[in-house]
Amino acid sequence: MNKSVSDLPAAAATANGWPAFRLGMVWYGLLFVVVLPVGLLTWAHFAAPNVSLPAVQMPALGSALLVLGGALMAWATSALWHFGQGLPMSPYPPPRYVTRGPYRLVHHPLYVGFCLLCVGSALILGSAAGLWLVCPTVILGCAAWVLGYENLDLQARFGPHRPEPLLRLAAAGDEPPALADRLSVYVLVFLPWLAFYELLATIRPPATAFALFLPFEFFLPVWEWTELLYAAAYLLVLLAPWVAPTKRALRNFALQGLAGTGLMLLFFTALPIIAPPRPFAPQTPLGHLLAFERALDTPANAFPSYHVFWALLAVSVFARRRVVWWIPGVLICASTVTTGMHAIADVLAGLALFLLTSNGLKVWAWLRSVTERIANSWQEWRWGRVRIINHGLYAGIGAALALAIVGALLGPGYAAASLLVALSGLASAGLWAQFVEGSPSLLRPYGYYGGVVGIILGSLLATVCFHVNPWLLLAAYCVAGPWVQSLGRLRCLVQGCCHGRPTSPQLGIVYRHPRSRVCRLAGMQGVPIHPTPLYSILWNVVLAAFMARLWFVHAPLGLLAGLYLLLTGLGRFVEEAYRGEPQTHSFAGLRFYQWLGLMTLLAGAVVTCLPTPPAPSGWHLTFLNLALALAFGAVTWFALGVDFPESNRRFARLT
Repeated sequence: MNKSVSDLPAAAATANGWPAFRLGMVWYGLLFVVVLPVGLLTWAHFAAPNVSLPAVQMPALGSALLVLGGALMAWATSALWHFGQGLPMSPYPPPRYVTRGPYRLVHHPLYVGFCLLCVGSALILGSAAGLWLVCPTVILGCAAWVLGYENLDLQARFGPHRPEPLLRLAAAGDEPPALADRLSVYVLVFLPWLAFYELLATIRPPATAFALFLPFEFFLPVWEWTELLYAAAYLLVLLAPWVAPTKRALRNFALQGLAGTGLMLLFFTALPIIAPPRPFAPQTPLGHLLAFERALDTPANAFPSYHVFWALLAVSVFARRRVVWWIPGVLICASTVTTGMHAIADVLAGLALFLLTSNGLKVWAWLRSVTERIANSWQEWRWGRVRIINHGLYAGIGAALALAIVGALLGPGYAAASLLVALSGLASAGLWAQFVEGSPSLLRPYGYYGGVVGIILGSLLATVCFHVNPWLLLAAYCVAGPWVQSLGRLRCLVQGCCHGRPTSPQLGIVYRHPRSRVCRLAGMQGVPIHPTPLYSILWNVVLAAFMARLWFVHAPLGLLAGLYLLLTGLGRFVEEAYRGEPQTHSFAGLRFYQWLGLMTLLAGAVVTCLPTPPAPSGWHLTFLNLALALAFGAVTWFALGVDFPESNRRFARLT
């Protein structure tokens, strides 16, 4: 049953129930009603020369999305005013929780409407930068704001159990799904998949794209009659929500579909793999249908096979009633080869993706278990006044790998400049943390943002000393950055820095080692906490793939560097919301590093507009680059893994 606003507690309000007027409301309103739209249009205009992806101009669809998005935002604002007794302003939220109007349909109609409005504008204007750069950033930004602030704020003010809208994921129950549960799958799962797939299909595969056909596959015949099996996959997928016997089964189907969509999009964008259909001359009606379907498709977006993934996912729902349904699932997988649409490798990758998402909870449990073991693996060795801590090895390996990647991307001519930048980043990370996080208990901390500042300053200094292009250095370090950040987070796990706040045992990890900062400084020994370093690692894996692809398609160096700043800022904003370090301060409702994440986002947007040369070709790993990488790795290992615990001098102790 739908609850009214009176069923939920009200937040702080004035005596008459309405929030008091504040001057900050005016500035906040101007920011989002005037500054933000003008800023996004300006960004799309100045970034246009750096975006080489195809422009898509669809005035009719764009106008429809523009009107729909604007109407949804207006409706949501009206609902908040009338039922919530407030305005859509996060710092000054309505005191009552609203479940009427568009909030009966979807959780966050304002953000949905704004995203639709942005996409509609890009399609009307035919702006490639708007469609491929600004709109994805807006969508990810809205998601980051909801995950990193909005949901947590609503939970704090109104509790964790709030009414669900009509468009929602089904609950994890054993009762039959409601009509709204089944219809929601089409809007929340199928529609985003279709939109993203068709959008990516407009991108022409790069010249370096390759297929994964085995030699014998080129000689396999095309069996036209198997198009019947191939096309049957669409029907099975569309019927699956109606066949799911329980809410739990429907929820699992939806979650697997969303997870598979995300992973497929990552592979489609990060790997230049194609699957050109095997040629054939249609002889039958099914053959002509196959030829027609091929004409609508693209050789890209092939690895892993979405056809295999979705078919197996749908069949898994049917098989809950009769196991025999796995037989058509296997036949559909085979038809992707017999119709000449996919390579066997694509099919196996689709199968692997299905198995991965089907065992998502087990995969997460394994990741959580490994993370917890690393978090409690502190070891140290003493030689007189000197102490060696095992976590320094992770930092050393990460630093060595980063400099090796930079050296391989730039070649031996940049060896000295690359080393200077690396040393600048290490020194600046230490200095940053001294002024921001330093304390008598933390005499030698290191900070990520200090490293970023050091990389920028080092690149400028290298320009003066070695007369090199600073954008080459910056972009190369953006490609290497996710790798060093991921390995650095393993050190964070052992040391206990960057740790999360309390959460459920199913999600969190437990620290027990007394040397960890979690136990020694935060006092949360034995308490399940968010594995925030693991969140960071997973996000950086995505970044690593994306940055590498941008480099090898010769994207403008400024665009590459700007996107790195954009994506790291968004990731850090969300991650920081779940951290629990007691020394981190909050300002105006956001943690200090969330503000830095927003500043990084803005800086990234500016950098994407700057005219820069494209990334160079080639891969030049030499003995000199490797030797310098190992030497810098050793320096980093000493700096982050060796200390003098009896000394109280600055920089003496790591913990």
